[in-house]
Amino acid sequence: MTDHDAHCHAFVADCRLRAATDLFTHTWDPVVLAALREGPRRRRELRTVIGGVSDKVLTDSLRRLLAAGLLERHAHREAPPRVEYALTRLGQSLVEGPMTALGRWATEHGDELLEARESGTSRGL
Repeated sequence: MTDHDAHCHAFVADCRLRAATDLFTHTWDPVVLAALREGPRRRRELRTVIGGVSDKVLTDSLRRLLAAGLLERHAHREAPPRVEYALTRLGQSLVEGPMTALGRWATEHGDELLEARESGTSRGL
């Protein structure tokens, strides 16, 4: 066990796992990441592809993902100005690794998950 592992067990809030799972606490963040999997997009394109996301929520999500180092923002010097967002290498590794695995799991077990939720709701839990 490394010093960091020992620290992580003692203070779970500082754990690397916590930092990684925090990436999924905002509903739209993984959706934005998935929308950028195919390549760079402008804000308008993101709103169209995602659907149902407000401009404010998209702005907040883009800011969080930029701050986390998962996205990069590229402003093109042209008239009219054009700004594109793209996954960084770190963001690409998240989308192609854990998010893809989670998607496979959800496809395989989604019905079971929904059934369990329904039976839990009907039992008044």
